[in-house]
Amino acid sequence: MKAILLSSVVVVSAFSASAAVADEPTNSSDTAQAGTYVKDSVITTKVKSKLAAKHMSTLTNIKVDTDEQGVVYLSGKAPTQDASDLAGIIAKNTDGVSAVHNHIVVEQK
Repeated sequence: MKAILLSSVVVVSAFSASAAVADEPTNSSDTAQAGTYVKDSVITTKVKSKLAAKHMSTLTNIKVDTDEQGVVYLSGKAPTQDASDLAGIIAKNTDGVSAVHNHIVVEQK
C-alpha cells in the first residue's frame, strides 16, 4: 500500500513539474543577454590580464568596461600620456574588441 501511494505521489509530482515548466514563457532575450554578458566579461578579463602582464602598476589601476558590441571603455588615471596610450593599444589588440574609448586621465604633477 505504501509503495502504491509513494508511486502515485511521484507520478503526480512529475506531471505537475512538467506542466509548470511548459507554462513558463520562454524569453530568448534572457539567454541572449546572458551570452552577451559572458562575452563582455571575457573581453574585459582579457584586457585586464594584458594590462597586468605589462607589470606596470599604473596600468593595473585602470577600469575596463565592455559593452555588448565589444566596445571597450577605459577610465582611471595614468602618470603619463604614454601609459594611457599603451593601455589603449593593449585593449585594441585584444581578441573580440571592436573599438576602444580611452577616457584615462593623465595626472598632473
